[in-house]
Amino acid sequence: MKTDTVIKCEGIQALTANLGMVDAERFVALLSREPFDYTLWQRDLWTQKTAREISALAKENLK
Repeated sequence: MKTDTVIKCEGIQALTANLGMVDAERFVALLSREPFDYTLWQRDLWTQKTAREISALAKENLK
């Protein structure tokens, strides 16, 4: 199991790799500024997709 520190480091690396340094910082700041319920957000994120579609998307992103 990964430590919290490793997960934080990998998360920042993923953000900067995909968004760039400036937008990654903006993303973190946006989450820090407002109340954010990750569980609620996830519940509403994929309402238009089936579990199979989500799984296929996840497999595509592993390539």
